[in-house]
Amino acid sequence: MTTATVRVPEELHARVPAEQRGPGLDRDGVRLLLSRGTEVSHHAFVALPGLLTAGDLLVVNTSPTLAAAVDGRIGHARVVVHFSTRGDDGRWAVELRDPDGRGTTRARAGGPAGARVRLPGDVRLVLEEPLSERGDRLWWARVSSSAVAGLLREHGRPIRYSYTERDQPLSVYQTVFALPSQDGAGSAEMPSAGRPFTARLVAELVSRGVQFAPISLHTGVASAEAHEPPYPERFAVPDASARLINAARAGDGRVVAVGTTAVRAVESATGADGVVRAREGWTDLVVTPERGVRVVDGLLTGLHEPEASHLLMLEAVAGRAAIDRAYEAAIEGRYLWHEFGDVHLILPERPL
Repeated sequence: MTTATVRVPEELHARVPAEQRGPGLDRDGVRLLLSRGTEVSHHAFVALPGLLTAGDLLVVNTSPTLAAAVDGRIGHARVVVHFSTRGDDGRWAVELRDPDGRGTTRARAGGPAGARVRLPGDVRLVLEEPLSERGDRLWWARVSSSAVAGLLREHGRPIRYSYTERDQPLSVYQTVFALPSQDGAGSAEMPSAGRPFTARLVAELVSRGVQFAPISLHTGVASAEAHEPPYPERFAVPDASARLINAARAGDGRVVAVGTTAVRAVESATGADGVVRAREGWTDLVVTPERGVRVVDGLLTGLHEPEASHLLMLEAVAGRAAIDRAYEAAIEGRYLWHEFGDVHLILPERPL
């Protein structure tokens, strides 16, 4: 079996968060599949501190999740607007969706330019141009009110896909690492690899000598459903985090990214010399096996659909054979997929 031939059975789609699956469970009540080369082993996520060593460094994304879905109307037709990314010029990249009557949405044709969407609070949104020549799912739109953060706070809800069972409060989509941003920016979709962490688990990791390096990368909605390469996204790697990463690499520690977003941010801030420097702005980096990784030694991530571009990044970290074996083991072991599902830890094959 290879990732290209994996078919995820419907019953392996995680439909509710771990803490809603049974009494006494918390966010960390998920399973963890560990890959070291093509060798795999099975663990509870709460065993993570025992799988890392003092001096290891976890790179975590502090981007908060936005209540990015808002109901609107084009003429008499109902639509749902997914706010994806705020541009530097004040415009927003948005995706328009059709409600499906089950609390979720289905794709609709993008555009046309000039289309006007009425939103709650007498806010108007006007589509201007496609975000990219690669497709017309996302459009740049001008919003009549500059207070989009207030619109989302009062009238938005988290983006929800059809494999989930029901709407969830925004708190369910916030990780323990999320920090509010001053300009109201955030992620349209949760940086979900960080979701199973609890304050208790973070404290145990720190007590064992594992360090944390915070970065931010605000994710959009582009690649989750159509699996096209990710669009440019805003990111920041602070100077303190760059120093921690460089120090770990100079010592005996491993740099383990929590999520593909953390990989994208850190690798975007790394020079050809392998040194991480403080950087912020936009990144269009796509990490592939051909490009490889310069800094990241390991990766903690969810289980991705076989068509997802994220799998190329996993192959860049671990190699194709390791990822094929891991996904075969995940199917055999009945692991759960998607943002409320189980997680996959990739560590270097050879011990330190």
